[in-house]
Amino acid sequence: MIIAVDGPAASGKGTIAKALGRHYDLPCLDTGLLYRAVGLSVLDAGGDPDLESDALAGCDFNDSLLDDAALRSEAIGAIASRVSVHQSVRLALVQRQREFATQPGGAILDGRDIGTVIAPDADAKLFVTASVAVRAQRRYAEGLAHGGAPSLEALVADIEARDARDMSRETAPLKMAAGSDLLDTSDLTIAQAVSQAIALVDAQLEGRRPA
Repeated sequence: MIIAVDGPAASGKGTIAKALGRHYDLPCLDTGLLYRAVGLSVLDAGGDPDLESDALAGCDFNDSLLDDAALRSEAIGAIASRVSVHQSVRLALVQRQREFATQPGGAILDGRDIGTVIAPDADAKLFVTASVAVRAQRRYAEGLAHGGAPSLEALVADIEARDARDMSRETAPLKMAAGSDLLDTSDLTIAQAVSQAIALVDAQLEGRRPA
């Protein structure tokens, strides 16, 4: 069984994907970490994330990098959005994601092109979203919780810029895949969002079972 969870930054898709993984006892991959690892690799090498050759070179990273806490920073998230616009980078990471998706027993993947490119035949698909204001507030609260001093205005601008890049890129743009259910988490608690996600996935799985 493959479950695809797509959506923009800070929509709650990662939290929901992990909860679905626990509920269905399936391994979960945050595919955004792959692009963050590319971005961090580019920076560590002194490269330019907007230069395709530098970004492609960053794809040759060791899996151990995925455990680096630095990948979770807002700065690396912004770099990840920049390297992800390069077609060669996306193609280089496709196979790694598909291998995870098709492992025995199935898997859950969250990202921005899971239902459209990586696993278009997934057994269930969700598109998780939330308003820009709510997503910025979530990032703001996370920053404060980690001892930072984030600017809410800067976070709004960053999210809007990332959305624009993700939705307008030529290769695998962020969009709702055919057959996906929309889940807007703007006014939901985490528990409510997870409960609705499970209900939507169950309904999709039930609809796929032969009568």
